[in-house]
Amino acid sequence: MGSLKSPVFILILHLLEGVLSNSLIQLNNNGYEGIVIAIDHNVPEDEALIQQIKDMVTRASPYLFEATGKRFYFKNVAILIPENWKTKPDYERPKLETFKNADILVSPTSPIGEDQPHTEHVGACGEKGIRIHLTPNFLAGKKLKEYGPQEKAFVHEWAHFQWGVFDEYNNEEKFYTSKGRTEAVRCSAAISGKNVVRWCQGGSCVDKGKCKKDPLTGLYKKDCVFIPDKQQSEKASIMYDQTIDSVVEFCTEKNHNKEAPNAQNQRCNLRSTWEVIQESEDFQQATPMTTQPPTPTFSLLQIGQRVLCLVLDKSGSMTSDGRLNRMNQASKLFLLQTVEQGSWVGMVTFDSAAYVQRELTQINSATDRDLLAKSLPTISSGGTSICSGLQTAFTVIKKKYPTDGSEIVLLTDGEDSTISTCFDMVKKSGAIIHTVALGPAAAKELEQLSKMTGGLQTYASDQAQNNGLVDAFAALSSGNGAVSQRSIQLESRGVNLQKNQWMNGSVIVDSTVGKDTLFLVTWTTQAPQILLWDPSGTKQGGFVIDTATKMAYFQVPGTAKVGSWKYSLQASSQTLTLTVTSRAASATLPPITVTPIVNKNTGKFPSPVRVYATIRQGASPILRASVTALIESVNGKTETLELLDNGAGADATKNDGVYSRFFTAFDTNGRYSIKIWALGGVTADKQRVLPQKNGAMYIDGWIEDGEIKFNPPHPETNNVQDKQLCFSRTSSGGSFTASNVPSTPIPDLFPPCQITDLKASIQGHNLVNLTWTAPGDDYDHGKASKYIIRISTSIVDLRDNFNISVQVNTTDLIPKEANSEEIFQFELEDSSFGNGTDIFIAIQAVDKSNLKSEISNIARVSLFIPTEEPPASEDTTAPCPDISINSTIPGIHVLKIMWKWLGEMQVTLGLH
Repeated sequence: MGSLKSPVFILILHLLEGVLSNSLIQLNNNGYEGIVIAIDHNVPEDEALIQQIKDMVTRASPYLFEATGKRFYFKNVAILIPENWKTKPDYERPKLETFKNADILVSPTSPIGEDQPHTEHVGACGEKGIRIHLTPNFLAGKKLKEYGPQEKAFVHEWAHFQWGVFDEYNNEEKFYTSKGRTEAVRCSAAISGKNVVRWCQGGSCVDKGKCKKDPLTGLYKKDCVFIPDKQQSEKASIMYDQTIDSVVEFCTEKNHNKEAPNAQNQRCNLRSTWEVIQESEDFQQATPMTTQPPTPTFSLLQIGQRVLCLVLDKSGSMTSDGRLNRMNQASKLFLLQTVEQGSWVGMVTFDSAAYVQRELTQINSATDRDLLAKSLPTISSGGTSICSGLQTAFTVIKKKYPTDGSEIVLLTDGEDSTISTCFDMVKKSGAIIHTVALGPAAAKELEQLSKMTGGLQTYASDQAQNNGLVDAFAALSSGNGAVSQRSIQLESRGVNLQKNQWMNGSVIVDSTVGKDTLFLVTWTTQAPQILLWDPSGTKQGGFVIDTATKMAYFQVPGTAKVGSWKYSLQASSQTLTLTVTSRAASATLPPITVTPIVNKNTGKFPSPVRVYATIRQGASPILRASVTALIESVNGKTETLELLDNGAGADATKNDGVYSRFFTAFDTNGRYSIKIWALGGVTADKQRVLPQKNGAMYIDGWIEDGEIKFNPPHPETNNVQDKQLCFSRTSSGGSFTASNVPSTPIPDLFPPCQITDLKASIQGHNLVNLTWTAPGDDYDHGKASKYIIRISTSIVDLRDNFNISVQVNTTDLIPKEANSEEIFQFELEDSSFGNGTDIFIAIQAVDKSNLKSEISNIARVSLFIPTEEPPASEDTTAPCPDISINSTIPGIHVLKIMWKWLGEMQVTLGLH
């Protein structure tokens, strides 16, 4: 295809309530194990819902089995039951299962509106999704007409989630032209049905007859819909319309509709869904079974109180760079603010041996928090024995609770060659291990503990002004608690001050937060002058000064006032940091939340890192926010990335609240930390602004026994005005480890990123208008050197033989800076392109090192000569032409007819 394909290492940072962090799913002998379905805390208690979940999965398993050629089925599923539901004897305590790593979430409403099944997916074709969303109404069978049987819709979503395939319908572009014919977007093209005008009023729709074509485009007008036959023999495809009774398969290479303008073709380079599934890791592990699969089994798990033990390094190396004190500052924030009320917390320290600093203590008051904080170590000495610390922590926990489902926060700065000797102990414990690597020499194997248990992994450098250690501990809210109980980080800043310099700024407390608001200031030598004013201009006092730990904090009484809180800190020759945390102001108003998640955490140069951040208030996306990622290497070098929601480069979909960017500025091997800042934005009606997302198609209707039966119209879009939101959020995005980074100077091995938003339109009969977002020199950074644009009348030939397809003259096309809008026009000069010809167009970007991007998505224009209305006169005799006519149909083509006295006629129909 003439493109350079580069694997991409993915990091997903979700500023979002309760999203997948580490799925527990494993494929074992064709059966999927470890599936976690979580019922949201806001779902009213209904025991029937549990049975409905079981019924859906049980029926879906044989459907999946047959659809995949007897390769896959659902083996066992854990159902997470909210803590606020009644306790029952058959409810067990979870182990590694949490709401954060749930694969399917059952919540009152879908993120894309109403009860539509939906899968969050922000990666490329073939990459796994984030989470499936279902609603109680859907599970109860109240949406059968709209989405079909629950089990078939669930398999549709499972394909999005597990194999990274996309929808084969298109709500925004329901028809296209092919070889002069207007076709409905569908797969396979053998799906039968009728194109009709649907007219809806109130809650019902009627048939208004045959569709009419737009005289300028040749496509059906917007009121036209394709209604499939309910009964037919076509078996594909599940990713188009799973409601059709005969549909039991995915589209394959043989019956895939490559011309249909749908997400599957655009995102997967015209490959069928079955081709993508065949390339998956799952498919490589599985061979068809010769027997029927067993029925799925279920375990019912109910969340209980949080049980956690801090395991803190106090070895001799913790003396360096003030690490012991910085650890205590971060731990105090966690104990005083982050950990939730009612949690059980213990503390163990270790050097070459381990020591119990505090047995499990339930946090019921500020006194309990203070007692734990006073147990923090004050002296560092000795070696490093991580396994001793973990073993002692398990002993502490077992005195009151089983280790299943408990959590350990492990911080260390030292190397320990024996850490692998306790991996088996950790696996058997059923505990979740969160790791904090401090400094450049922390044990390389440390992250293995997080990976095997589904814990969060973070890294903090010795650059105190980056506040990485405090951020790491602030991110350790419960993975199971309701969002209203979680600590939310509003601000995290730091600076190195010289003589009597000031650190000035402001923090926005928005209306969704304000409860338990805490301002925390840390320093490295002596207490600074601290000034704080609330939004009304009232100066605040009452900071608690802790000179031993070199920190001060102020707890705002009651609920903090909404608005801008201003601060000024003055000091000399030292480093200051400011951290502000809060909680939801109300249990009923969803806060704008920050929940960073790392999907993968290792990568090899020159694969770039792709950083995502999804911002929402409850289920509604936040658009037009200013989102920044600060990435710090083990060398202390920092790189700032502006994350964009522009549907280009690393960003899959424009205006969906997911902000993305590639990271290529590697400077060394080792750990890199990520920190996210988000400021301001707007929230809008999600049905009005959101583009089509991965989800089961809402069925307009069907034809049964020759009669069209319409469903009620999809919920009307509302003319809701965008609501400006003033807010600030910050959070640790965890860490990743890079390898194979060469020594400086680092060679240019990064090509421009693939153009994914190419659009084409025809002006007149021969002028093609193109628009796209500019890639960069290195993925989406910098500026490409040139573009190669090629065209073909065959979409497959253009994909497979791009380098020998007809090239468009782009001499005057100078690439703009990455993420700019590009506009280009060219004329079709080949007179062989007749009316009804489909022209396919693709672009490749080239950088200064002659590295080429992947071929863009393929855009299409159809040459169409519009028809004119017939004359009103009944006289159909053609009038005599003028001696010379040079007539032009505006914007389409020029038809020259010349009559000569000798009777010679010259007709020229050209594309010039």
